[in-house]
Amino acid sequence: MLPAKAYVFISLNAIRALSIIALLLVFSSSILVMVDDIEAVNAFVNGGSNSNSTINYAYIQNSTVPNQPAGVFWAVLNRLLIIVQTVVLILSELGWPAAFFDHYFPVLGSNFGVGALGVMQCLIGASVLSHFVKVFPLVSGFFLFSIGCLNILIGLIFRERVKSTRSILSFRDKAEDVLSSIDNIKETSFSKYRMDRDAEMGLNLKEPDAAHTFT
Repeated sequence: MLPAKAYVFISLNAIRALSIIALLLVFSSSILVMVDDIEAVNAFVNGGSNSNSTINYAYIQNSTVPNQPAGVFWAVLNRLLIIVQTVVLILSELGWPAAFFDHYFPVLGSNFGVGALGVMQCLIGASVLSHFVKVFPLVSGFFLFSIGCLNILIGLIFRERVKSTRSILSFRDKAEDVLSSIDNIKETSFSKYRMDRDAEMGLNLKEPDAAHTFT
């Protein structure tokens, strides 16, 4: 049976894997949504849709682009920012480059928990879900928002210890320390056994000599 720390280590890394998967899904779905938006805007500009029928719509048909001045720019910029944020958060979950995050983004570095990460994931998920999207982006947004809520809860429980607790290198070092301590205990016990055995053998050798002296 594994110790409790091993179960905590496995659980935290499983959640980290789900977090990376959710971010990858949102990354992919954002690219697809951006491509669909550009195709819808091109069809609208080229006369594929009647201007009189779309003038009363808040969004360009079959897209998340608002039907307003510079709406295309802000829609595409929104998707690009989501893509960049997902990449940054994936690198933060992987812990690379750690020195970069510790220096420039300490809230995502090794000295902070995952609460801030969860808040960012919830914001991205809410941004995706605030528009009418297809099934894939919808499911990805819900998944990321759920993982973000879970990371906020974990951040409140473990605080800044969570990243050191789930670190593979840290867990390996702790396992090596445990093994070395076990070896030291075994070696100490064996040494004590040998000393006791040698002491008994010494007494047994001296007893015949003492008896011969008295005779």
